[in-house]
Parts: sequence; C-alpha cells; structure tokens
Amino acid sequence: MANSAVASSVPFIWEGTDRKGQKVKGKSMAATEAAVRADLRRQGVVPSRIKKQSKGLFSGGGKITPADIAIFSRQLATMLAAGIPLVQSFEIVGTGHENAAMQKLILAIKGDVEGGSALAEALAKHPLYFDDLFINLVEAGEQAGALETLLEKIATYKEKTEALKKKIKKALTYPAAVLVVAFVVTTILLIFVIPAFEDLFQGFGADLPTFTRMVIDLSVFVREKGWYLAILIGAGFGTFFYFKKRSRAMRHWIDRMSLKIPVIGSILQKAAIARYARTLSTMFAAGVPLVEALESVSGATGNIVYEVGVLKMRDEVSTGQRLQQAMENTDLFPNMVIQMIAVGEESGSLDDMSSKVADFYEEDVDNAVDNLSSLLEPLIMSILGVLVGGLVVAMYLPIFKMGSVI
Repeated sequence: MANSAVASSVPFIWEGTDRKGQKVKGKSMAATEAAVRADLRRQGVVPSRIKKQSKGLFSGGGKITPADIAIFSRQLATMLAAGIPLVQSFEIVGTGHENAAMQKLILAIKGDVEGGSALAEALAKHPLYFDDLFINLVEAGEQAGALETLLEKIATYKEKTEALKKKIKKALTYPAAVLVVAFVVTTILLIFVIPAFEDLFQGFGADLPTFTRMVIDLSVFVREKGWYLAILIGAGFGTFFYFKKRSRAMRHWIDRMSLKIPVIGSILQKAAIARYARTLSTMFAAGVPLVEALESVSGATGNIVYEVGVLKMRDEVSTGQRLQQAMENTDLFPNMVIQMIAVGEESGSLDDMSSKVADFYEEDVDNAVDNLSSLLEPLIMSILGVLVGGLVVAMYLPIFKMGSVI
C-alpha cells in the first residue's frame, strides 16, 4: 500500500508559518493537496499556499545512476550522524532531490520504513539499485546499532568505487571516441571527396599511380557496397552485445581476454584487485563473517575471472583454509597483495591491510590511466594522420606526376 501511494505521489511546493510564527517554505511529495496539508499540520506548519509543482524542461523522470546511490548514502549517513530520525532523514533527502526518479525511490523506501519494515528489508525491494553488498552492510549496521557508521562506510566505498570506474572509462573512452571520429571522417572523404578527384582524373589521359587507383577503388566499393558493409558491421555488433548480455561463458571469455590486452589489461587487473580489497575491507570492518563477505566481494570485482576466483576462495576458506593460501591458489593476485593480506590475518587487522591494498592500487590505476592518455595522444594523432593524410596524398599524386611531365 505504501509503495502504491508513493508511486502516485507528485511534488507540491508550499509556504506557511511554523509554531514560532516564522515563514517557512518547502517541497513535499504526496498524492493530493489535502495529504500535504495534513502532513504539514503534523509538523506544526500552517500552510498559506500550496501548489503542484509544474514539470519543467529538465524535470523529467530521470535515471538513477550509481553516483545517485553514493550521494544518497552520504546524505543519509550525515543526517543520522547529526541525530535526525531515520524517517525524517528520508523525508529531507527525498524531497530535496532534483532527480524525480530518485525522489520516488527514496520516498518509497521511507513509506516501507514507516510501515514497520527494517531498512535492509525496504532496500531489498529495489535490487536494481541496492545490491547484496549494500543490503548486507545495512543489515549489519541495524543489528549492531551503528547504522550511521555503516552508512558512512558504504558512502565511502561507493564514492571510491565510482571514482575507480570513471578512471577506467576515461582510459577506454578517449581512444575509442577518436577512432570513431577517424572512421567517420575517412568515410566522408571516400564517399564525397574522392569521387570529385576521380572525375578530374578521367581527363588526364594517363595511368594513375597504384596508390591512387587503390584509393579510388576503395571509394567505389564503399559507395556501391557500403550499405551492405554497414548492415554487416551493425549485425555483427548487435550479435556480439546480444550474446555478451545473455551468455556468461562469452562474458567470461571477454573478461579473460581483456586482461591480456597490453597496457589496458594491466589497468583492468589493478582495478579488479582494488575493488576486491576495498569491498573486503568494508565488509570485514562491518563485522560480516569472512565466508559471507567473500560472497559479496566476488560480485564487486567487476571481472568474471576474479569473481570465479573469489568464489573458489570462499569455498576453500569455508573448509578452514587461510585466506592467504586461498588467494595463492587462484594465481590472480600479485605476491605483494597476498603478503599484505597474510600480515592482516596474522595481526587481526585484515580490514586495515585490505584498505591499504585498495588505496595503493586505486592510486596505481589513476597514475596508469594518466600515463596511458599521454601515450595514446601521439599514437592516435599518428593514426589520424595516416588515414586522412594518406587519402590526401593519394589524390595529389597524379597532380604531382602531371606537373613533372609538364
């Protein structure tokens, strides 16, 4: 019932006076204006003006991103640390959010909590936005009576994880975008520019250089068969992404191959280790048992190869084997990581040592991405120069040849 009520809620802007006679204003989500008035009366506010908020150009449904969840975690942790009750915290965070979809999500959770559900149960109803790791940590915080502390850890974890993802995207997006631009520019030249030179060369009455002939033939092929080629490439990409989404075996193969790509593979490996260490540190610091923690850690690595490896480690640890030995058996972790985890196990500070490993590898990924960008810039410029410059040279070779004859 709470969910259906919230789902039909709309934003209302109101103004009024509080118990001290001071003017106040704000925004509330409710199904009707009467519901807003009743809610304000419970808060001791006498409304003087209530109106439904009109949806402007930028106030659409919106999309909930992992960054939104990270910000929500930080805001909720701050509210609880300041002593604000949980339900009121949801009200403040929800009504103040600019994303309408996030507003509905937060207020839906608030409705469940008001109805008597535990926060972990309310979050579990939205698996698209709150994974098992998030829910397990919240549940541990509720049971230990330290929800604000655990939410603080979740917020820190989410922020660091999102920052790491952005670094990886930065490393992969820039060269991909430039290569796409190069492909588009080359296609435009082959379809629109080369034919103009071809018409010009027909009146020369002499054989064209081999390089020029090859470019002209390529231009003819693209103009005559280009649509078939485009359909074939599009179908190939569509098939690839279709099976990638539905076939775990294919994703496993892609993740395994991606780790072997020069330079980029090393960055992806370090990122997976950083996520593994950061998640393990967060879970263990929250008091989650190691075997149970490894279950959540496996899904947070971001790479199926490491996910399978961590699940194998979980099985070995559940039989009494030390984490250090289980990590060695996977052959996925550098010796430094294994030794630091071993020290953490021996000293009883596994969460601190895992956090240090995560800090080290996150910084290493950051430096590697910066170095990769520096290396790729001249390489990409060279590729653009060869593609575009090669076409230009091919078209001017006959003109140079004619000039030498004259």
